[in-house]
Amino acid sequence: MSSTNIEHIMPAKLAQALANSVFPALDSQLRSGRHIGIDELDNHAFLMDYQEEMELFYSRYHVELIRAPEGFFYLRPRSTTLISRSVLSELDMMVGKILCYLYLSPERLAHEGIFTQQELYDELLSLADENKLLKYVNQRSTGSDLDRQKLQDKVRTSLNRLRRLGMVFFMGADSTKFRITEAVFRFGADVRSGDDAREAQLRMIRDGEAMPVDSVLSLNDEPEEGEALAGQQARESAEDEQE
Repeated sequence: MSSTNIEHIMPAKLAQALANSVFPALDSQLRSGRHIGIDELDNHAFLMDYQEEMELFYSRYHVELIRAPEGFFYLRPRSTTLISRSVLSELDMMVGKILCYLYLSPERLAHEGIFTQQELYDELLSLADENKLLKYVNQRSTGSDLDRQKLQDKVRTSLNRLRRLGMVFFMGADSTKFRITEAVFRFGADVRSGDDAREAQLRMIRDGEAMPVDSVLSLNDEPEEGEALAGQQARESAEDEQE
């Protein structure tokens, strides 16, 4: 089919984009809610080259391809979207805000952008209301060691969910260390303007401001192999304690 005939159906550059070998996997990632930052060289370059065409393509599904001021891309669903979507939990949101705060911190440069899960958890406890955090995992929390352990497990789950959204990268096989990406600014939209972005982010955390992030597109929350094993071990441990 000639390019002239193709343009009766769709613009030629859009046809080129859809025929590109990068597109199928990238399309799947975007629909799953993933954010594509500049670290993902091929995918990001594709979206830069075909941004207008991809905006047109996704508008047919009633979602918007957004390029954030920090340079990352993501899909934002409209109320009439034809792609299923989900909403992050309050704890997911709080962990995201803490990650954004860490991204803005001097420690990020000092540590070459690498943090540990324990550092994330310690920062969460130091900046947010612990009683409120514990209510996320148990409405009747008494502040017991068991409740705190459950909270730490939930924070780990939230971090893994945000990893699948492209907001952190684990350091190889070591899932206790991670690097934060610029996509965490989805949780810091209100700090982009102003004199002190880090102070503004801290106010958001301490005020417990709810969910500044729009709904994400469908996210596969089936546990990965390591998570499933950890969950099974936790259940077996709980059963042993009851016996």
